[in-house]
Amino acid sequence: QVQLVESGGGLVQDGGSLRLSCAASGRIVLINAMGWYRQAPGKQRELVAIVPSGGRSNYAPSVQGRFTISRDNVKNTVYLQMNSLKPDDTGVYYCNAVVYGLGTHGNYWGRGTQVTVSS
Repeated sequence: QVQLVESGGGLVQDGGSLRLSCAASGRIVLINAMGWYRQAPGKQRELVAIVPSGGRSNYAPSVQGRFTISRDNVKNTVYLQMNSLKPDDTGVYYCNAVVYGLGTHGNYWGRGTQVTVSS
């Protein structure tokens, strides 16, 4: 089994910054893509940013230039640096990872961390 644990959410003012972290643990041989999704009240969950094991990161147009995703493959951790935050960025942020174990693979989710941006 694999667990993803997010941290770093909180309350911040318009224009502020936050850094989210997500650590994966368990029976891990290889982590392919790692990413961040968010869900605002009354809306569907949407992709924020994703970083493959090799290659270029991708961002939602609404966060391009403000957010930066990165990963530490030794620590099995993905980060999301969020700058110039706006009230529209408010939501629950979920970590996601595609993980390969010994003879298994799966798509795993964290429980989410709340980000609230006040105007």
